[in-house]
Amino acid sequence: MQLEATPSTLTVLELPMHDPRVRPLLDELAVEYDTRYGDLFGRGAAEEELNRYPAEEFEAPGGALLIIQENGESVAGGAYRRYDAETAEFKRIWTHSAHRRRGLARRVLGELERLAAERGYRGVYLTTGPRQPEAKYLYLNTGYTARFDLAADPETIGPLAFTKDLSVLAGDPA
Repeated sequence: MQLEATPSTLTVLELPMHDPRVRPLLDELAVEYDTRYGDLFGRGAAEEELNRYPAEEFEAPGGALLIIQENGESVAGGAYRRYDAETAEFKRIWTHSAHRRRGLARRVLGELERLAAERGYRGVYLTTGPRQPEAKYLYLNTGYTARFDLAADPETIGPLAFTKDLSVLAGDPA
């Protein structure tokens, strides 16, 4: 007997932070932050970090929170808030651990870039932690410019900052 694969349906949704479909991703992200950085910042620091900004900052018109659902399950997401008049700050780009290595973070990044450009942003600023090499390489492989010494030990840098010009996405003649 041969089993046929059920086709997967990916849906991108823009939601408010308090929507229950967002919670599973943020809960797992908090665990991941505590696992990677607990010895550096202390257990529970992840929850503080995840609540650093008011939820309203991630709502239109200045911000957005996107999730990708697969067959009704939240599998990846990310958000942005206003950094300055022309720059969006991307935050919390995350793929659920059971759904990694499928290009979902890259898809979230592309959707966030597209939406930010449509809403008038000309650039992106973001940071990732020094213990998240997969995020560092995602940004380097998708056209972001590192604003730190790539040869330095990430542990000596702190947050790893990146920028990207969105004017091409917005249709501006760069």
